[in-house]
Amino acid sequence: MARNTQVAADHNAPPITQTLAQFVATHPSRGWSDAVEHEAHRTFLNWLGCAVGAARHEAADAALAAVRMLEPAPQATVLGRKDRVDMASAALVNGITSHTFDFDDTHLKTIIHPAGPVASALLALAETTDVSGRQLIDALVLGIDVSCRVGNAMYPDHYDRGWHITGSTGMLGAAAGCARLLGLDTRQTAMALGIAASQPVGMREQFGTMTKPFHPGGAARAGLMAALLARHGYTASGKALEAPRGFMQTVSTKNDWSEITGELGKRFEISFNSYKPFACGIVIHPSIDACAQLREQGVQPEQVERVELKVHSLVLELTG
Repeated sequence: MARNTQVAADHNAPPITQTLAQFVATHPSRGWSDAVEHEAHRTFLNWLGCAVGAARHEAADAALAAVRMLEPAPQATVLGRKDRVDMASAALVNGITSHTFDFDDTHLKTIIHPAGPVASALLALAETTDVSGRQLIDALVLGIDVSCRVGNAMYPDHYDRGWHITGSTGMLGAAAGCARLLGLDTRQTAMALGIAASQPVGMREQFGTMTKPFHPGGAARAGLMAALLARHGYTASGKALEAPRGFMQTVSTKNDWSEITGELGKRFEISFNSYKPFACGIVIHPSIDACAQLREQGVQPEQVERVELKVHSLVLELTG
């Protein structure tokens, strides 16, 4: 007899959408420690380097060829190239290149690469609006906090189901960051989150193809568009994240609401961001590091009879 694995919906979830909207819209500028501020700058610079580094990759060429067919207005920069396209397309392409070489930042608790969707959307929007660097960094910190807190609440169930969590939470972070950069109020920000919640991007089946880096790019574009729609009065459910048929309960059976509300405004998830010494999935890094250390100790290949590794379970999946 088949076992019923359906999980009952939580009809008493806290008002997560409104809580996050109020946080993003009203948290004071630079309302965090020097350590958080330092991490924000590191995150942005790491993202920038990753995007420029892959600017001439064939995935970027293909994405730009598709975008040019739309005859975009030259609003925003494609990093590492002379091209200028509309801001939504710039968010898409820069999001793609930031993830192409797998050198991007990693939030260790969830393995979200948070800057790709958020920073890509923010820089494209910032080029078309009168904002300061201070406002951009504020929006980056708050946008990353939204995507990673939602990720914390759903991980690992959401990821284990096959979602690429960078894209499937990134559109929320991008929407939140862009809403902040646009100066949207709490209600408008809630609408931006609601619109973004209907646009999760990315399945793990796509790993190993150009579509994997499409996920943060697609999330960046989706979040940016969500914020622009909200600015002009477009509406969404005010409980799009937490409702029984909302985003989080639809894509995950695990939803720890306290991961979103706990220490909100005091603990910032960007503090737990990390940066890669090797261009690959972070779970493979210890094996590479061990090989590098053996080489530095003078071990020669002919001295090695066999290699045995104890690794994270994702290593076998990510390396095939």
